[in-house]
Amino acid sequence: MSKILPVVLSALGLGAGIGGGIALRPDPVETVEMNPCGDVAVPHTASAIPNEKVTDENVDYVKLNNQFVIPVVQDGRVSALVVLALSLEVASGQQELVYQREPKLRDVFLQVLFDHANAGGFDGAFTSGLNMSLLRDALRESAIKTLGSIISDVLIVDVVRQDA
Repeated sequence: MSKILPVVLSALGLGAGIGGGIALRPDPVETVEMNPCGDVAVPHTASAIPNEKVTDENVDYVKLNNQFVIPVVQDGRVSALVVLALSLEVASGQQELVYQREPKLRDVFLQVLFDHANAGGFDGAFTSGLNMSLLRDALRESAIKTLGSIISDVLIVDVVRQDA
């Protein structure tokens, strides 16, 4: 009996683990083709919503697919990693354009984030109001330069710093 009990408990644990894994499996991720219709002209000067103020009714929020990982370098070595998740506030119906231009947008955002890290923006109290406002403004400016006036704001959804 004492030799069978560990085998039975192991089988029950394995079954419970498999059942839990199946029950808690995430929903399948919908993939979006990056450029299904060829290049699309980006409006740089014309407003995406003519003669209207941007309000909560005519904006959509687009969550960028992957997080941004930024190394913090001090004395020639990586002393910490900062992980950010960003979302964009865009004119209603413009989500597809954001996903089409996401590689360029990620490149521009990474450059802004690296510059912010190199300027010491992720040192000390990096989540202070002024510091986050400066970062958000720089990200918004770069997004508007890349996508035009369809962008109304850049939202920093998550920020985590892991010291090495």
